[in-house]
Amino acid sequence: MTITQLEYVVAVDKFRHFGKAAESCGVTQPTLSMQIQRLEEEWKVSLFDRSRKPICPTKVGEKIIRQMQVILHEARRLEDVIQLSKGMYHGVFRIGVIPTVSPYLLHRIILPFQKAFPEVRCVFQEAHTDQLLQMIKDDEIDVGILATPLREAGLQEMPLYYESFMAFLHAGHRLAGEAFVLNSELSLDDMLLLSEGHCFRNSVINMCDANRGQSLDGKLVLESGNFETLIRLVKQGHGMTLIPYLMALDLDEKERKWVRPVAEPRPVREIGLLYAKTQLKVHFIKALAKIIRSNVPEKMLTKDGKVLSPR
Repeated sequence: MTITQLEYVVAVDKFRHFGKAAESCGVTQPTLSMQIQRLEEEWKVSLFDRSRKPICPTKVGEKIIRQMQVILHEARRLEDVIQLSKGMYHGVFRIGVIPTVSPYLLHRIILPFQKAFPEVRCVFQEAHTDQLLQMIKDDEIDVGILATPLREAGLQEMPLYYESFMAFLHAGHRLAGEAFVLNSELSLDDMLLLSEGHCFRNSVINMCDANRGQSLDGKLVLESGNFETLIRLVKQGHGMTLIPYLMALDLDEKERKWVRPVAEPRPVREIGLLYAKTQLKVHFIKALAKIIRSNVPEKMLTKDGKVLSPR
């Protein structure tokens, strides 16, 4: 039994496909299949039911794979302990980021972090909140940057900054003549939303629901997977949308004239770091937090508004 064989088995369990598992491990499918088969022959058990599509673990395979995941987790922790005991770290720092943060934050922090830790290889992965939570629990990433508070058992939260929700509307919109938009004036009737899975969408719906008990039932709603599409739709005269403050800063001058602050009370989202309480790379997590706070506007570091729930 080798660590490599365990990694192959866990990869097949994750992807439920030998080809995709082999690709993720950087080996050929015959190599991966042969190593798993050798392990099964050594233990005289079948780890996977190959007759099913997609492939799935056998009952005994499920139990063995859970223990394999524990072993792999501890093996990685052992390597981290050795590196950190030497006062330096040359490994990989794995960071997950939600899609409504990554395009507007990463370009502000990647170079500063690389300058601070030139020997560390940073791997950023974009995923939705639920996916990041599972990845943290499965030790697939070291830390997540996402909307908080989430209050997940076994996970530690570290608030970073507070980001205002900004209204983006078109010239003919009912609120185009206003200097700012009241919270109570927001309506799901003409609100363009991100698609399901985005916590930013949840916050917007929660805010509008709280205002007038609205719901999406029976309404025509335009939804998209990214803010850029929503912006283009609004510019064509389709309702309005809400965007995060850092995105508003990155808009060009022509687009910024259609941005309005939201007030009474000012809605904000808390962006924080989330990591396992057993995480060993706390030194890098704290360094990442410091770099992020140093590269966003200072006014975003204090909570001046009502934090909306990301769920």
